[in-house]
Amino acid sequence: MMVQMSAGRLTIDTEAGLLAGARFVPSPNHDARPEGSVPELIIVHGISLPPGEYGGPWIDRLFTNALPNDAHPYFAQIAGLKVSSHVLIRRDGELVQYVPFHRRAWHAGESSYCGRDRCNDFSIGIELEGTDEHGYEPAQYRRLVDVIVALCAAYPSLSLDRVAGHSDVAPGRKTDPGPAFDWPRLRAMLRATRERFA
Repeated sequence: MMVQMSAGRLTIDTEAGLLAGARFVPSPNHDARPEGSVPELIIVHGISLPPGEYGGPWIDRLFTNALPNDAHPYFAQIAGLKVSSHVLIRRDGELVQYVPFHRRAWHAGESSYCGRDRCNDFSIGIELEGTDEHGYEPAQYRRLVDVIVALCAAYPSLSLDRVAGHSDVAPGRKTDPGPAFDWPRLRAMLRATRERFA
């Protein structure tokens, strides 16, 4: 079934769990959500590979277990890591999807939200190409809002208020999306979207 978001910008095929218009790069790093678990939380991450560098094939290669250890000294440190995310938003706003939304992506690790552990079971992970210290691009905020609104339209268990950072669900272990991420800006954009389509 194709579910269209209110703004008409993005659509999600809820049967396939795919975002229309996103480049699909299937990751093997996912499995079934526990029985009865549905997406109830959106987790925002930040990623760059190598750290501080943008563009290139390395994020795709990491999430598909094809990162060459010898291409950069940092890659040897994360060799064998089996991780993924549902969606990546690149610096220019390009959307890349790795895992269908109804599947459990391996993005949050050891985590807890509002006293509930194992956030991967009930969350959707969205990666932003960036670092903790370097500001994210306007195109990324616009795309992030579009994706969040589309997800909330497609999955009634989600809400515009249930969006957290990786650092919120894994404090002390993770810092992303970092102090460079403008949470007030995102909240204001989501609030404006809610008012426009209420």
